[in-house]
Amino acid sequence: MRFVLVFCAALLALPAYASSFSANEIRSDIIGHTIYLATPFGGEFPLNYRPGGRVDGDGEALGLGRWVQPQDAGRWWIDGNRLCQQFENWYNGSPMCFDLTRTGDRTLNWVRDNGETGRARIGSAL
Repeated sequence: MRFVLVFCAALLALPAYASSFSANEIRSDIIGHTIYLATPFGGEFPLNYRPGGRVDGDGEALGLGRWVQPQDAGRWWIDGNRLCQQFENWYNGSPMCFDLTRTGDRTLNWVRDNGETGRARIGSAL
């Protein structure tokens, strides 16, 4: 009986939001919104997932123009429960897919198909 109580208490301590996004949740919560990727140096990088399959980003405000092309556009699609994207220039135009996990009402963690990870927040509707 004590084990059952300890187990139940441990379950209650788990975050309520730690769940993977489904394809439908990607469509409703990500598509049509600006997603702000947390950057290692403290800023946020906005990506706009537009209905119809277009995605665009602009790192001009972060000063990225010194190192990379600050703006780019491409396409997004959903593969299973993963959000995929391919930009015209960024990442040499290579496609990439992400597993998304909800960590709060408007926050998420992502894992790219190459193992890279990060955090993001869901911004306002476009």
